[in-house]
Amino acid sequence: MLFWLAEQYAEVFGPLRLLSSYLFLTGLGTALAALLTWLLLPVLWGRLPTDQGRPYAVGAAQSEGKPVGAGVIFVPIFIGVSVLVAPLEFRFLEAAGCMFLAMLAGYLDDRSEGGWSEYRIATVDLVIGVLGAMVICQLKPVELWLPLDKTPVEVSPWAFIPGAAVLIWLSINATNCTDGVDGLSGSLCGLAFIYLGGILYGIVGHQVIARYLLVPHYQEGAGWAIMAFLMAGCLAGYLWYNVTPSTVLMGDAGSRPLGLLLGMLVLACGNPFLIFVVASVVLVNGATGLLKLTLLRFFNVGIFKTVRYPLHDHVREKGGWSNTQVLVRFILLQAVVTPILLVLLLKIR
Repeated sequence: MLFWLAEQYAEVFGPLRLLSSYLFLTGLGTALAALLTWLLLPVLWGRLPTDQGRPYAVGAAQSEGKPVGAGVIFVPIFIGVSVLVAPLEFRFLEAAGCMFLAMLAGYLDDRSEGGWSEYRIATVDLVIGVLGAMVICQLKPVELWLPLDKTPVEVSPWAFIPGAAVLIWLSINATNCTDGVDGLSGSLCGLAFIYLGGILYGIVGHQVIARYLLVPHYQEGAGWAIMAFLMAGCLAGYLWYNVTPSTVLMGDAGSRPLGLLLGMLVLACGNPFLIFVVASVVLVNGATGLLKLTLLRFFNVGIFKTVRYPLHDHVREKGGWSNTQVLVRFILLQAVVTPILLVLLLKIR
């Protein structure tokens, strides 16, 4: 909306040109998203359902009875601020629509007694993943850049959509599995969004730098970067109340749209392997448990029998780590690993 105002009326009123700056809009939107989330969460969380506890999770009793489903508050804030500051392109509105669907499905799961069945929620996630993949490619060929190869590869939409949908599905469920320690999922995702925003704005969204690093230049990169930083802002406002001991929990209404956006932004960067760069700790913590469960349930193959998943439960139960130790150590691992892997991904090509 603000970008459109600058395009229409900057010649009439010169200072409106500032609203055409992606950097200014990113800063304004991030601050606004953080402030609105910080202000509205305590006003509205009394209307949220309460956590029913999970008997299989370590420390579940500490969360029982707390408001859960905060995503139903901060995701609409994210969507509203996105409409205000992001370029009014149809694909960004479609992405916001997918976020809303993921939030709604997660909230219904949070509210239902006993939660949805694994197969039901997995099917819903996959459908949303397909929609997210279609938003990224717009049913057109996609130019991807891959590790160890400096020549971009053009992929047809019919090959891109299934692979991208699986990546988004994995991102949704790994993020959801990581939401078991106060502040952990929000902090790791916030860190990933900051890294992705930098890549989208300063690398693939910058024509000169993209040419220097031999990666494709995506004109919409800066627009996606705004969405990445906006969600980081929402998470900053949410984490104010979610630090140990937490006052409110994001629930599936928050973790599932976070995972969706994470997967979509990775795909918007043009390299699906970036999911291992910006969210490696999330994947190791959550997705390896999904692999263990899948092999055991469908192939009767037992692996990692002595390791409990999600991994944060293992280190709390077997290693005696406190919630704060899990949070800080996992964040430090991701903060150190991402720059190293990113440099290797960009330069060894």
